[in-house]
Amino acid sequence: MLTIVEHPSDILEEKCKRVTNFGVELHELLDNMYETMIEADGVGLAAPQIGIGEKIAVIELDEDEGRLELINPKITEQSGEQTDIEGCLSFPGLYGTVSRFYTITLKAKDRYGRDFTLTAEDYLARVIQHELDHLEGVLFTSKVIEYVKEEDLESSEDE
Repeated sequence: MLTIVEHPSDILEEKCKRVTNFGVELHELLDNMYETMIEADGVGLAAPQIGIGEKIAVIELDEDEGRLELINPKITEQSGEQTDIEGCLSFPGLYGTVSRFYTITLKAKDRYGRDFTLTAEDYLARVIQHELDHLEGVLFTSKVIEYVKEEDLESSEDE
């Protein structure tokens, strides 16, 4: 398991470099990032969150949908709007409402360097945008409309 970098750490606010090597090291890194994300009870993890300044992110909303690996991702289309509560593994215990696009289309590479296009909406689109922001050095705290206390978060889940 890898160590998750917490704020404040300079790497969290730096733009990441494109990945050019799609060999065994990348595959091991993706597997380790995935295991770290699951262990931390997260749904997404970007490379800067483990101290690596490369355009890499892993996402898994649930086991049925499976793991999504994004290398050098770039959003090509976006539409609609949604506002909801977000948290971040690099800001333990901090939550806030953030507005994001409802639907996005992106181009990325898989672990073997093959290009693919993905259209996502709703929660998956939100998580992807959050992780892609990390790759540009943008933190969710810069987009928070209103902070939410952890105890308020838990009480709204019970309703």
